[in-house]
Amino acid sequence: MSEERQSNVTVFNSALETGVRSLVILAANFPAALDLQRLVDLDYLVVHSGDVDGPESLHPPLPMRESELLVRRKIIESGLSLMMSRGLITRIAGPEGIFYQASDYAKPFVDSLTTPYMRSLMDRANWVATTFGNMDTTVLHNLISSFFDKWTTQFQPSQGLGGG
Repeated sequence: MSEERQSNVTVFNSALETGVRSLVILAANFPAALDLQRLVDLDYLVVHSGDVDGPESLHPPLPMRESELLVRRKIIESGLSLMMSRGLITRIAGPEGIFYQASDYAKPFVDSLTTPYMRSLMDRANWVATTFGNMDTTVLHNLISSFFDKWTTQFQPSQGLGGG
């Protein structure tokens, strides 16, 4: 039997990557259940913790990384679906909306992941949960929006250049 290799398969920015990050974030915040927007915000903070005076960022500080906020939500939704299909995340629908919570299987699964990257991810998720977990939703949203605002101003034309 020959091994087939799929050249279009990527782990970076995949449902698997974001699903595992979401699972780690939910496990760090357990027993709290988080809505999708809060997960998106916390995911950004976990990956770019250095932007908010936290531990060194999990991923390199690439220019224009704030643009990730524009695509992160859809990818995280796919990751949540993948982790729910494996029984690691539970979706809770209620009068205030849809929330996600780590299942009983999440912590043993997360604890079994022992690579240096996963340990760094867990450390940052725990730091984010401690630092931002109880932050008011509006305050957290304003903090995250400030990154988006910074990114959009990088595209504004400079005034007064060209003498016109």
